[in-house]
Amino acid sequence: MNGGTAHRATWAQQFALAGAYAACYELARHVSFSHWILPAGLRLACMLLMPRRYWAALAMGETLPVVESALMSESTFGAAWALSASTPIMLLCMAWMLPLRRRWDIHDSQGHVRMGFMMTATLGCAVITAVATTLTLVTALTDNPGKWPEISVVTYFWAYLLGAYLGALTLTPSILALRERASAEKVVTLAAIWRSALLRDLLGWAVPALAGLAWLAMATENDTARQLARMAMMLPVLAMAWRHGWHGSAIGGMFASVALAATGTTLLDPAMIRSQVMLALLISGCMLAGARVTRNASQRAQPRPSGTSH
Repeated sequence: MNGGTAHRATWAQQFALAGAYAACYELARHVSFSHWILPAGLRLACMLLMPRRYWAALAMGETLPVVESALMSESTFGAAWALSASTPIMLLCMAWMLPLRRRWDIHDSQGHVRMGFMMTATLGCAVITAVATTLTLVTALTDNPGKWPEISVVTYFWAYLLGAYLGALTLTPSILALRERASAEKVVTLAAIWRSALLRDLLGWAVPALAGLAWLAMATENDTARQLARMAMMLPVLAMAWRHGWHGSAIGGMFASVALAATGTTLLDPAMIRSQVMLALLISGCMLAGARVTRNASQRAQPRPSGTSH
């Protein structure tokens, strides 16, 4: 009796997780575009943090919405496109992530995030996402020759690569940072959250500055002023990284990425893409440097064995 109940509970957990992931996936997909793909971040965070026994539920949760979307648009883009679009990218990324997860955990023996491992996983999944999405685009163009002559496959490939990489940097590091900060607290309370210096800086000046710069970029008619406002969004990320290490880089980078995406006026805008490339490089560099500083500080803070010379 107990064994059967445990078995049914496990299946219930799998289906609940699949449904929750499908809902989050749909939400992330509906606010994404070709060079800002938030599902890439959701996908990577789940594969990094969820035990592998739940990966089947994640794959099922992504399969349901992509198959539904493919069936709804099959008449527009063709049967080959529908077949390609029905393949969940989660499955392809799992083939890359599985050997990595078998070899390494996201945290080292001291509990620190392995930032090099996370960046390797991010880049690999971004390449897989870009290749798979580009192949799906090619099937649509092949089945409908001459229908969209303005589309450049090469241009879209690089846009998809940027979108998957920046989308992953927007969500995954922030989820890891929040999880690490929550784990450091014995009991997570509203009072403890409100006392957080990171939260005070975020609400006190980082988010207002980013919101003001985003408003300026959207309100101005001057292209130079718009681009300067976009580039200035990197300053709060640098300040947050300086004050709070890689946690500040991750959370500040998330809000900067959202603010930057909100200023988009046209798809594949070269100026917008240049800003996103710079932001992606900045977030990556700040997190790598911040994680190294945190690890070194932790090692220095460890007590030395008695008798060790100074």
